[in-house]
Amino acid sequence: MGHHEAKIHQEIKFLGNLQNYLREFVYGGIDGAVTTFAVVAGAVGANLDASIIIILGFANLLADGFSMSVGAYLSSKSEKENYNKHRNIEYWEVDNIPEKERKEIVEIYTAKGFEGELLKKVVDVIVSDRDRWVDEMMKDELNMIEETKSPLKIGLATLISFILIGFIPLMVYVYDFFNETVIDLFFWTSLFTGIAFVVIGWLKSYVNQTNVFKSVLETLALGFVAALVAYFVGDFLESLIMSSK
Repeated sequence: MGHHEAKIHQEIKFLGNLQNYLREFVYGGIDGAVTTFAVVAGAVGANLDASIIIILGFANLLADGFSMSVGAYLSSKSEKENYNKHRNIEYWEVDNIPEKERKEIVEIYTAKGFEGELLKKVVDVIVSDRDRWVDEMMKDELNMIEETKSPLKIGLATLISFILIGFIPLMVYVYDFFNETVIDLFFWTSLFTGIAFVVIGWLKSYVNQTNVFKSVLETLALGFVAALVAYFVGDFLESLIMSSK
C-alpha cells in the first residue's frame, strides 16, 4: 500500500511539473509550427523540389529550435540572477540600515490602509523575521516575484515543443520522400498544420485563461499570415530569378 501511494505521489508530482512548463511548451510549439510552415510555404511558392523543402525545413527546425531554447534558458537564468542580486541588496539593507527599511515597511502598509496600533503590530510582525522582512521588500517595494521554475527545464520544454510541433509541417514531405505518393503535399501539410494550430491555440487559451475561440483564431491567423507572406515572397523571388536568366 505504501509503495502504491508513493507511486501515485510521484505521478501527481510529474503531472504537476508538466503543467508548470505548459506555457513554455505552448509558445515553443507556436513558434516552431509558424516558422517551419512559413519555410515550407516559401519553398512551395518558389517551386522548389520536395527534397529541398525537407532540407530547408529541418535546418530551420533544428537551428531555430536550439536558438529559441537557448534564449529562453538565458532569459530565465538572467531573471533569477537579477532577483537574487536585489534580494542580497535587501538583506544588506535590513542588516545595516534597519530603521530606514522599517520606515519603508510602515509606508507600504500605510498606503494599504493600515493605521494606528494595527499598523504598528503588522510592522512589528514583519520586521521580527529577517526572511519575511526581505520577502516583503522584494514584493511590495521592488515588485519582484521569484521565478521558481528551472531555467534548464524551461529551455528543454521550449526545445522539445518547438521540434515536436514544428515537425508537423514537414511530416507529409518526409513520408512522401520514403513512400512516394500522388497526393497534394502542400494541401495535406496545410491541413495537418492547421489542426496543430487549433490544438496549440486551445492550450494557449488554457495557459492564459482566455476565450478558446479567440485564442484558436489568433493562432490560426498568425500561421496563415506568416505562410501567406512566405509563399508570395518565394513566388516573387522565383519569378525574378527566372526572368533574369
